[in-house]
Amino acid sequence: MKNNIRVQRAVKRITQQQLAEAVGVSRQTINAIEAGKYVPSSVLALKIASVFGQSFDSIFQLDDDDWKKS
Repeated sequence: MKNNIRVQRAVKRITQQQLAEAVGVSRQTINAIEAGKYVPSSVLALKIASVFGQSFDSIFQLDDDDWKKS
């Protein structure tokens, strides 16, 4: 799953640590999500989108591999 969290953090000028604290996870979890190594739960993804004042689908997008896995 692709995401634009890094871009959104830059726009809002917050660190991975600040985002992690806002949504109740570790900085390492945010790093892994940004790197595409971890797919967040729907609840966590919605919390992240809420921090940025964005919709879920403006932050997260399915890529071709996601369609092949289902």
